[in-house]
Amino acid sequence: MRNQRMPLAVVCGALAAVVGAGLLSSLCHAGDPMTAPATQPAQPLPGSVSDYHGFEMHTFTAAGLKCLVVAPKQPAAGRPWIWRAEFFDHRPELDLALLGKGFHLAYIEVGNTFGCPDAMAKWDEFYTLLVSKHGFSPRPAMEGLSRGGLYIYNWAAAHPDRVSVLYGDNPVCDFKSWPGGKGKGPGSPGDWAKLIQDYHFKNEAEAMAYTKNPVDNLAPLAAAKVPIIHLAGDADEVVPYLENTAVLHERYKKLGGEIQVIVRKGFQHHPHGLDDPTPIMEFILKHTAAPRTLGSRPEPK
Repeated sequence: MRNQRMPLAVVCGALAAVVGAGLLSSLCHAGDPMTAPATQPAQPLPGSVSDYHGFEMHTFTAAGLKCLVVAPKQPAAGRPWIWRAEFFDHRPELDLALLGKGFHLAYIEVGNTFGCPDAMAKWDEFYTLLVSKHGFSPRPAMEGLSRGGLYIYNWAAAHPDRVSVLYGDNPVCDFKSWPGGKGKGPGSPGDWAKLIQDYHFKNEAEAMAYTKNPVDNLAPLAAAKVPIIHLAGDADEVVPYLENTAVLHERYKKLGGEIQVIVRKGFQHHPHGLDDPTPIMEFILKHTAAPRTLGSRPEPK
């Protein structure tokens, strides 16, 4: 008799009958916090506890780096969280408002590394820890102030199915603009030299030819239907609006993506944030409350 290949469904059914459907599912999804079934309760947050504007902040080490996680008084269903990149506690109005709505607030101190690949690998470890071990939602909201925009966009473009919404506050969307200073802004020569080093570029020419700045790498986010909101001053002298948010807004709309920009007429790079963060909070709440219908997209790298 000739050897015949059994249909996959038959093989899976036979395995499930032998080892149990739950164990089979765990084996199939091991190592993937997006799809792994919850087999045990979420573990308590580690580290020392201190006060953060009336909330408990846990300080601990993960991925070899200092991490901060602030817990709400009553976590919302699904344990949503906002992941802040850079400048922790600067203009915390939005973070505090979301803590009041049951969100956790998370931050990992990768330093001034401009969202480079090495820093993003640390973010991967932090994400896996919070989702797999501590039961956080697999799709955090992401917050990037200024250069923090590079971090949230780079990580989200690599993992578009692991993000609920992006919020940028005068965000850097093209490092040629800042710190490169290759447009109308002055840039920052010291930061530009460090960025070239952190990204392991051979020279400035290689940095200038880079094709994965946020303004150039929006297709994965649009395909995954990731909603975006920006707060931007149209007189920003550090991270020029026309070279960053305006370009990203136009390109994301052309890709069919959902994006809202709150333009502050006459405002420069500072001050960040809104005294009343309600418009941004409501956008985030709207897009974390309902599941997103995903389109076709590349697999996360």
